[in-house]
Amino acid sequence: MKNYTITVNGKVYEVTVEENTQNGVKKEAAAPAPSANPAPVRTVNTGAAVGGTPVKAPMPGKILDVKVSQGQNVKRGDVLMVLEAMKMENEIVAPEDGTVASVQVSAGSVVEAGDVLASLKQS
Repeated sequence: MKNYTITVNGKVYEVTVEENTQNGVKKEAAAPAPSANPAPVRTVNTGAAVGGTPVKAPMPGKILDVKVSQGQNVKRGDVLMVLEAMKMENEIVAPEDGTVASVQVSAGSVVEAGDVLASLKQS
């Protein structure tokens, strides 16, 4: 047993702490149970965009919805996909007019900042 003197807000407390022992050997604290929600698995190809202008993730998050498909014509500012980050939905928009050359993600994909989400080619 160990005795400690602790002062809290000017009041003094005497505390006695008993060590966990079994047969004279200290017992180690049990390791915490594994988390019920394991970390999401990355499901994104982080390689270069397939031709054209890459559209990159501005921050880490999860793709909630993909609004375009390969070959679709888009205008600057059109919503390409929705990225959830820090409990907020962020629209990923086309940086220029063009045609969707490729889409590297799908709904549910976990992305990091800078990952290529899609690519556009000028039409």
